[in-house]
Amino acid sequence: MKKTTSFLFLFILWIGLFAQSDKQVKVYPIGFYNLENLYHPLSTDSLRDKEFSPKGSNAWTMDKYGKKLANMAFVLNEMAKDFGGLVAVGVSEVGNRTVLEDLVATEPLKNRNWSIIHYESPDWRGIDVGLLYDASRFEYLSSTTYPFPYKEGWTKKVTDSGFRTRDALLVNGLISGERVSIIVNHWPSRRGDKSVVSRELAASVVKHIYDSLMNADKSTHVIIMGDLNDDPTDPSCAIILNAKEKQSEVADGGLFNAMWEKYTKGIGSLCYQGKWNLFDQIIISQNFLGKDYSSLKFYKAEVFNKDFLIQKTGKYKGYPFRTFSGGHFQNGFSDHFPTLIYLVKE
Repeated sequence: MKKTTSFLFLFILWIGLFAQSDKQVKVYPIGFYNLENLYHPLSTDSLRDKEFSPKGSNAWTMDKYGKKLANMAFVLNEMAKDFGGLVAVGVSEVGNRTVLEDLVATEPLKNRNWSIIHYESPDWRGIDVGLLYDASRFEYLSSTTYPFPYKEGWTKKVTDSGFRTRDALLVNGLISGERVSIIVNHWPSRRGDKSVVSRELAASVVKHIYDSLMNADKSTHVIIMGDLNDDPTDPSCAIILNAKEKQSEVADGGLFNAMWEKYTKGIGSLCYQGKWNLFDQIIISQNFLGKDYSSLKFYKAEVFNKDFLIQKTGKYKGYPFRTFSGGHFQNGFSDHFPTLIYLVKE
């Protein structure tokens, strides 16, 4: 069944794009995955990750850590497998660079020779974002981080003036010779009645990064991805980023939310108290849109909600199958489904 489905997808892709010509298409999948508390058991740099230590409340041993790595590696290897795997994938909730090094060294990723971009951030939980990429298809150029604006006076609007959260990660590279900038995010959570303000501030930072990239070179293709802790319809995405639901609504130099259509159909990437949200978003620049496939173009988006990633029994039946449930280790994956987009080029 799996091979039949994969073949059908390839056939539809060919029919939809190139049925009237003898041209061929290459597919470049780009993804995002919240790895849910991927801490190393022997690294306890923050108050939160002490829970993920052998003597912590989660009794986080090297054995459990190894199982978590194997599960994460399996998912990442399965994503876009029929197209040579992911060209690049943004990740969140990683404790440090070591866990990413361990992840890419875990079967079946071990033979993919993925490279890592990671910076430490000041997050109170000790978690960061990062980017993994296939160096044979993504030519790395540069990277930097953009912190949440603690010192610009904006923190006065946030409940806790000592608030610390994840930096935004900007990675610049080339895909098929074209410049692509990927901004990986993990915006502030929904803790507190004023948390919406902090996500809108984070969105403002990302909008500033995007505008700067466009002002420097309008031909740059930009991909904004991450666990935004907001849905496509929330003000941070729909107003501040001004990311549109429909391609026809996107102005020159604007943004298209590749996940909005999924959200409208009731498809989510996480579930809380019986309600599905689509926080794990991928938003792309206007120059990815259109039918001129001589340059990189957006084809489709996907919430990677395969059957093996779904809880089969109990109170959380139908939810993402996560590592812990009710404080008990259940050897699952993550409380989020991964998301991805398929880019194509002749």
